[in-house]
Amino acid sequence: MKTLIKSLAAGAAIAVASLTSAHAEGYPDRPITMVIPYGPGGAADLSARLISGTAPSYLGQPILAVNRTGAAGVVGSNFVINSKADGYTLLSARVGSQMGVPAMNKTIPYEWDDFTMLGLIETNPFVLVVAGDSPINSFAEFEAAIKDGTEMTYGSAGVGTLLHIATAVMADTMGANADNLIHVPYKGGGKARAAIIGGQVDFMWQNLSGVINAIEGGQLKALAITTPERFEAVGDIPTVAELGYPDMEQIIGWSAIYGPPDLPEDVVAAWTDTLQKLKDDKAWNRMTKQLGNVVDIRSPEETKAFVEAQYNVFDQALDRLGLTIR
Repeated sequence: MKTLIKSLAAGAAIAVASLTSAHAEGYPDRPITMVIPYGPGGAADLSARLISGTAPSYLGQPILAVNRTGAAGVVGSNFVINSKADGYTLLSARVGSQMGVPAMNKTIPYEWDDFTMLGLIETNPFVLVVAGDSPINSFAEFEAAIKDGTEMTYGSAGVGTLLHIATAVMADTMGANADNLIHVPYKGGGKARAAIIGGQVDFMWQNLSGVINAIEGGQLKALAITTPERFEAVGDIPTVAELGYPDMEQIIGWSAIYGPPDLPEDVVAAWTDTLQKLKDDKAWNRMTKQLGNVVDIRSPEETKAFVEAQYNVFDQALDRLGLTIR
């Protein structure tokens, strides 16, 4: 991972030194700031730094990635939504700060669709995992325990994270009693992963990229994956749709680029064009996949439809389970 982060920094320097004049006239005519609402090294941070190292070659201006953290991504997101709508302050949008938190907490200063959505970049498959020495060896056994009302503990990276509310969506989808599923929050996905490997909790939903090494090493057993089709790297793991729960496909992480409301059409057009070109950028594709992500570039309209579908599933599930903050 350290090597990859160094490559991102080197790539950014090269990109700034070799900017093209693709958009020399009009937007952008000066550097762009990309606000990252989470800390260094996380999914939002790495996604933004990949973009800042690659997109300048197509936009013709450098991109400065800046971490502005706090309140589960709300601080940085709120900063962008209140910035000038000129395309020079954008957001490295993440599933948590732009979908999960708005679904759970109605007191934050923005709603999921208040931003200008410039495009989805990638998706992050989620897997349901148990410890390698767990007596549960299949989703069928896990399902039976859940439906029988067995009390089970699950770990997460903190209250309100996708790792947390994914279990609420699962319980709602399966018609299970969520009161029997006891949440144990940790400070970050890494500590949550260590807890389940160590047998401190019974199960967890986690980004595939965060647990794939533990799965391959036998420290964890994966019972299901949320991709529409089986994922090549872990082809023996059944999809949630195969298992009879297609709504669980909404348990998936993602990164996108957002801006303040009412961005001008030329800004939207410039970014739409740039993201489409990234589809053919071999270096960007390679590094995105190295992070365990699926390249999934979508138009602004497709992005909004995608996020809306996910938001509706989570919003309704959290409301039914009485987990919404108002």
